[in-house]
Amino acid sequence: MIVARVVSAVIGYICGLFLLGYFIGKKENVDLHNVGSGNVGMTNTARSLGAKAGAATLISDVCKVFVAMFVVWLIFHKAYADQIRLLELYAGLGTVIGHNFPIYMKGKGGKGIACTGGTLLGFCPIAVPVSLGIFLLLSVITRYVSLGSIIGLLSMLVQVIVLGETGHLPVPDAYLPEVYVIIAFITVLGIVRHRANIVRLVKGTENKFSLHKKEQ
Repeated sequence: MIVARVVSAVIGYICGLFLLGYFIGKKENVDLHNVGSGNVGMTNTARSLGAKAGAATLISDVCKVFVAMFVVWLIFHKAYADQIRLLELYAGLGTVIGHNFPIYMKGKGGKGIACTGGTLLGFCPIAVPVSLGIFLLLSVITRYVSLGSIIGLLSMLVQVIVLGETGHLPVPDAYLPEVYVIIAFITVLGIVRHRANIVRLVKGTENKFSLHKKEQ
């Protein structure tokens, strides 16, 4: 099933290459790489181009994970019925990587939080309420989306391990270690992508989130 894993991840990567925020910025003659945090994800899109653009980017980033998972399901659900959810997780992993490191932007993509949320929703929806709640609560209270994202990522990893060990993940037990490694990789990747934010949080210079469009 190694080839199926690779194909699933590649399908995800291709889907991850569609970064709506970047294209909305181009339409508005704004290069998101040169404004705000320089990121092309939802937060910088909303901060630089307004709430509607940010919301559209969020929806797109989540939905492209679903597209990748659905394509993988169409291709492999008959041949690998017992492992299809694992392959869908590989599709989610590939989407996050494609979103974060798009080849046509020389790796200057987003931070993958919305894609990670989409992956969790598609693979283990029962873990979403807690992780999403933590993200929203911290982001609203502190107005630091980066802080909410980091703690939300960590809560995702903890939940997946707990759910796996208690028999609540949609994969055979033999694949649980592989699932844990994938989720741990996504978690660490998300935190690493926030390394500059972490430094600013420590220094007290992190930008607070606002839905008001910044003047260019």
